[in-house]
Amino acid sequence: MEIKRYTAFREKVVGNVSQVIVGKEREIELLLVAFLAGGHILLEDMPGMGKTMMIKAFAKTLGLEFKRIQFTPDLLPSDITGINFYNQKTGDFQFREGPLFAHIVLADEINRATPRTQSALLEAMEEKQITVDGETRQLPRPFMVLATQNPVETYGTFPLPEAQLDRFLLRMDLGYPSKEEEKDIIRINVGNPLDRINSVVTAEELDYAFAHLPDVSIHPEVLDYLLNIVGETRKKGSIQLGVSPRGSVALFKACQAYAAINGRDYILPEDVKYLAPLVLNHRIIARGATSLTKARELIAELMAGVEVPLESRPM
Repeated sequence: MEIKRYTAFREKVVGNVSQVIVGKEREIELLLVAFLAGGHILLEDMPGMGKTMMIKAFAKTLGLEFKRIQFTPDLLPSDITGINFYNQKTGDFQFREGPLFAHIVLADEINRATPRTQSALLEAMEEKQITVDGETRQLPRPFMVLATQNPVETYGTFPLPEAQLDRFLLRMDLGYPSKEEEKDIIRINVGNPLDRINSVVTAEELDYAFAHLPDVSIHPEVLDYLLNIVGETRKKGSIQLGVSPRGSVALFKACQAYAAINGRDYILPEDVKYLAPLVLNHRIIARGATSLTKARELIAELMAGVEVPLESRPM
């Protein structure tokens, strides 16, 4: 495993996207973590914060096919998966692919769609495939869903069920920029900022990154630390529903990706500590912790009571 290839990969992606997204290097890095870990992201923030622009820039940087789905109450499952239609010229039924047939899919305002349409995403997100009229079709690889939702507006929205929330690797926000960053944003948004960037990643680099990520190791004590954090979510009285084993696997995979792009072939306790609030915040049900901020604070609070192993590079 050539770890330098991962750090160079991170620098190219973060640097390129940062040309159009100001002051969000941390968030761009988290996009990369989820992408390499084979996961999906739920971006929960106010409108106009640059979510769509960042996702478009990320897809363009990687040179991957991008499609956007605007979720509305009248959107049907077939609108996103595709349909079989009768072709009068050939006298036969043909399949017309829906927008899920892309490498990176933006599910904009996902909580505006009905539960039936939201559930159509479940198979795609978990199995990387869709089934139409009894026939299963594989989605392109890599495949990533980046969904957005407004955390404030509730009129005309359908809250995501726990089963679908659990399919997202991370739930995060962007937050407001500083005054100086906002000045740069105004300067950048003269014309179309996306015209200024091109793909900087080759298919060979992507293949290498995915192929060797499983080589990132974790020391048994660090693995115990990760599982102890998850275990605390199941024991804490104020949490009605703790993190599932899928959440444990998601945290481990995210830590592998984060360690690799930061120049290590092993996971540190600090990686687990940094990513746990982002990976676990939407996997718990607790009174008074429905918002992203409150849920993250609750995870951080219970982590404070878990002993951190003094661990360096594994033997």
